[in-house]
Amino acid sequence: MRTPSKGGTARGRGTAPAVKARAAKASPAKISRAKTSPAKTSRAKPGAKGGGRFFHIELRPSREFISFRVQDVGAPGGVERVAGLRANGSWDTAKWLVEKTHAHLADDRLVADSVEARKLLTSLGSQPVHVAGDRFKAKPRRDIAESEKPTPAMRRAQLANIKKAQAAVRKRRAAKARTKD
Repeated sequence: MRTPSKGGTARGRGTAPAVKARAAKASPAKISRAKTSPAKTSRAKPGAKGGGRFFHIELRPSREFISFRVQDVGAPGGVERVAGLRANGSWDTAKWLVEKTHAHLADDRLVADSVEARKLLTSLGSQPVHVAGDRFKAKPRRDIAESEKPTPAMRRAQLANIKKAQAAVRKRRAAKARTKD
């Protein structure tokens, strides 16, 4: 591999012309304004002031993710899942949003008012703890080790799916037999 020469790149061409042109166009006024501007205060996190439509239940810190997507769970409105994309490409739940019409705050505890919200609160790994405003923190569900799978719930779901499939086959065969006669 070639080592870079003085003032150039590994291929020996020097700085790109477009970079030189941009550097020459930068006016001194723009540079000085950027340096002398007062330090900005950071904006409040969503739900921090308590004026929004949702209660925010954070499961994992947002610094673990590079991108986010909101998914409506169940009926439109109500409970929404904020999924975060990790740098390695896997998705995980960053936080849950519960509409204020589906839950309320009582003694710094989140109390569900709808079946959807109740189901969410029972599925969390811990009781949501009030942080500030409309924000709560909770632990995600525990990760089930592969050695413990399939769990009894998974087995029940598999059996139910098999029974559904068998019923559909029986129905299809019965309809086929009727059309032959």
